[in-house]
Amino acid sequence: MSELPSSAKIVIIGGGIVGCSVAYHLGKMGITDVLLLERGRLTCGSTWHAAGLVGQLRTSANITQLLGYSVALYDTLEKETGLATGWKRNGGLRLACNQERWTEVKRQATTATSFGLEMHLLTPKEAQDLWPLMQSEDVVGAAFLPTDGQASPSDITMSLAKGARAAGVTIAEGVTVTGIEVEGSRVRAVVTHQGRVACDKLVICAGQWSREIGRMAGVNIPLVSVQHQYLITEGIVGVTSNLPTLRDPDRLTYWKEEVGGLVMGGYEPNPKPWAIEGFPETFSFQLLEDDLEHFEPLLELAAGRVPAMQTAGVKEFINGPESFTPDGNFILGEAPEVRGVYVGAGFNAFGIASGGGAGMALAEWVAKSEPPYDLWPVDIRRFGKNHLDTNWVRTRTLEAYAKHYTMAWPFEEYRSGRPLRRSPLYDRLKAQGACFGEKLGWERPNWFADLAAGERPEDRYSYERQNWFDAVGREHKATRERVAVFDQTSFAKCLLVGRDAERALSWIAANDVGKPPGHLVYTQMLNRSGGIECDLTVGRLSPDEYYIVTGTGFATHDFDWISRSIPDGLEARLIDVTSSYAVLSVMGPKSRDVLQQLTEHDMSNAGFPFGRLKRIALAGSPVLALRVTYVGELGWELHIPVEFALTVYDVLMAAGEKHGIANAGYRAIESLRLEKGYRAWGVDIGPDHSPLVAGLGWAVKLKSSTQFQGRTALEAQATKPLPRLLAGFTTDPSVVLLGRETIYRDGKRMGWLSSGGYGYTVGRSIGYGYVRDVEKGVTRDALLSGSYELEVTTTRVPAELFLEPLYDPTMSRIKS
Repeated sequence: MSELPSSAKIVIIGGGIVGCSVAYHLGKMGITDVLLLERGRLTCGSTWHAAGLVGQLRTSANITQLLGYSVALYDTLEKETGLATGWKRNGGLRLACNQERWTEVKRQATTATSFGLEMHLLTPKEAQDLWPLMQSEDVVGAAFLPTDGQASPSDITMSLAKGARAAGVTIAEGVTVTGIEVEGSRVRAVVTHQGRVACDKLVICAGQWSREIGRMAGVNIPLVSVQHQYLITEGIVGVTSNLPTLRDPDRLTYWKEEVGGLVMGGYEPNPKPWAIEGFPETFSFQLLEDDLEHFEPLLELAAGRVPAMQTAGVKEFINGPESFTPDGNFILGEAPEVRGVYVGAGFNAFGIASGGGAGMALAEWVAKSEPPYDLWPVDIRRFGKNHLDTNWVRTRTLEAYAKHYTMAWPFEEYRSGRPLRRSPLYDRLKAQGACFGEKLGWERPNWFADLAAGERPEDRYSYERQNWFDAVGREHKATRERVAVFDQTSFAKCLLVGRDAERALSWIAANDVGKPPGHLVYTQMLNRSGGIECDLTVGRLSPDEYYIVTGTGFATHDFDWISRSIPDGLEARLIDVTSSYAVLSVMGPKSRDVLQQLTEHDMSNAGFPFGRLKRIALAGSPVLALRVTYVGELGWELHIPVEFALTVYDVLMAAGEKHGIANAGYRAIESLRLEKGYRAWGVDIGPDHSPLVAGLGWAVKLKSSTQFQGRTALEAQATKPLPRLLAGFTTDPSVVLLGRETIYRDGKRMGWLSSGGYGYTVGRSIGYGYVRDVEKGVTRDALLSGSYELEVTTTRVPAELFLEPLYDPTMSRIKS
């Protein structure tokens, strides 16, 4: 073993497929001062025993693109390096064995159309022709993706490693990392049993050991180890080398060809964790003991699909632990706790499918300090305080594992590890019929059942209108016509304080935040390319203090973005005050009447205009009141010290009784915001979309001379035709829009819906999506001149485009 260098610009920990892919792509970018450290031998952790199926379609266009990159790379890698990869594009077949699953598959087919991925719907006979060994009596239909395939995990990793070495990257095996040095919230060095290696950046790709490695640097990586079993049969007559991979989710199983036999595995509804008490000191090229009793139910289901399994010999049984995450998505990105520490881990048994694309994306992220495109579904900053406890992470992860092949219902909520984070109103709202959802550990009322009428506060999932549809309609109507109270305590809230707070925030925010104290500003925060990194509200409390409010799920992401964007040398710091305040949003045309009864402060339009915040006393409580709305009605957010919240709520409900006050939840908020045309970050807007393409140019201070992050990119974009524009669409109320439906303009595919739902006031299904034309550009006039259809569950339906809000386009109700 040669001696380790004393320093490297970038150190990668982990020699599985993802670590080797990162090294390969850094080398391809000409970055060669890179050292990859592997404790054992390359692939020795979980890569070597991976099943090797490669599928591409996901619910995110960008993750689908990332997986498509893997396929394109694997097409050429063997020729480039001269090492066999075992890669073949034999296609992937997915079965549907009941009508609900068939609806899901047809929804997936429309998603594939939207994302430009080839996918064919097949009859049971056509599916059997592709996979003759299966019985198809219970098959309703199937989907075939011809560009999916399979690979040899170890071979493809060795090929990536050879490519990395050829580019000048150093790979050192047999090196154990014992510590990570951090100074001033920045990584400085990796310590190994062979010595210290100083580094500028560190990439943790250690699979199921990543959480332990992360702890050495003070970084939380929420993943745990779960046992995953499959078997390899002896040769079976009729198995050919070009047999597609097969997924049979209703039987919880998957299949692929392997040297004339079959690999068969699956996802048990009762998964078993591993390494609860910690990892063995050494675990290299090792497996766990066979657990045939646990695997037997899957084997019985598999034999029903492939009768040859009843007589086939078993060549090998694999029980290999792999890393899984609490939401079933892998983890990429720079850790918010420590600058320069990047993570690529938690691949939930599809690390081979993800390896090429994830390695590319993470290498670019490391090299350029930003990802190649929006990767929010897998961004490490999607996690929060609830993910600090390994036991909670394990509980949730086991549920996610068990759901791998179950129906992916719209609006489905996790059940495990709940309740965890609760508003002071939780018990009160529960007693009043609240049906709660969960986000970042917070219990949030999604809708309210009418207990007196016999409704039960529980979701019954379907691809049609779900059981809460009418209840949400009542809450929507109450907000539009009377007054409703929304418990939004889970909002992420922080203070930006310091003598340079205004200078710092003026650089970070795209809108003008240099307003006098008492003003409230809706703003985006942009990256260097002009993409929207944050979408939030900023209130100025004093010359050196701002109050910032953002969405529940964006707490870690947004606070990290703001902190890292404060220019060096400025005195401004961020303080998280999320847990200090409950939030009651009082919304509707009667909201002023209710609130004025409870406070001496003037709540009139003259006394408390829209876009202002004030400290008031209300119902005996100090309250920070924000006149703002996300539902398109007159209203206020009341930010209340948590110990006062329950009292304020009770007084509000009593005072509002004569005005028809009602509880309302987050599903009503979604319906209300769709009618008003409000954008949702992570859905309609994000890092790939500028305010100009999103129709938010009015919220950007381009007319001022103030410099801000992303300004140069926006100015350049404004001189050229825009490649896409966000537009709204309505269609018949019987059509269920969920997002990802394909947009057709004059018969040509032009994009897909980013979000969808129903507007109870307008009586139409509503969706938003970007109409795209990269070559010619998109203008408002062109949008309005076209004829539109939406593809929903593979069927095209007529649609009408709109660019102005469907409800109150003049904002007269909001500003009344």
